[in-house]
Amino acid sequence: MNKKILANITTLVILGAASSAYAALTPDSYNMLNGNTGSYNYWDETYSGAGCVTCDNAALSGGRGDLTDGIIATDNWFVTEAPAGNGPYVGWTLDPTITFHWNAPVNVSSVTFHFDDSNGSGGVSAPASVDVNGINFLISDPAGSAPFAFVANGLSFTGNDLAVTIHRSHAWVFLSEVEFNVTPVPEPETYAMLLAGLGLVGFAIRRRKAAAV
Repeated sequence: MNKKILANITTLVILGAASSAYAALTPDSYNMLNGNTGSYNYWDETYSGAGCVTCDNAALSGGRGDLTDGIIATDNWFVTEAPAGNGPYVGWTLDPTITFHWNAPVNVSSVTFHFDDSNGSGGVSAPASVDVNGINFLISDPAGSAPFAFVANGLSFTGNDLAVTIHRSHAWVFLSEVEFNVTPVPEPETYAMLLAGLGLVGFAIRRRKAAAV
């Protein structure tokens, strides 16, 4: 086989294996109780799974919506939430538990939550803490009243289902997005592809040395 063709095949094998192992992943779905109604409607109206998206605290399952759509709120709830409730936030007057699901096992090292903090306006403020995979992270109320990001670092979660519970400090908690620092758990066929690619590289090097001799 021509060395140039062999090298190209090897490169494609290795790149294919690497891309399947380290592609950026968001959860395939999340389950939770829907938001509820205050002066406006704070539902997850873009949710794609089962459950009533216009019902207070309805059980939602098997889909995705506002919390993983890539839209991070930059203003307080009373600026961005229209009365119809189609803004970027989901809001609760309970401590919500959200279970994020991946179809294949993943490694999660950190989770970033994008909260609103209107310093008590309308009963909305920074939450007191968040539980991630059973680990409690205390949240300090940041200075000012702008939305903020809180990062739960130092996780070593591996699996398909990651549960988080947000603990309110006042009446309401408002959340616009959840982001994950994730790498997939390589499957056996991925390792096989990498080993095959490395084997082809070694074979090509040996052939080249033999030809030179």
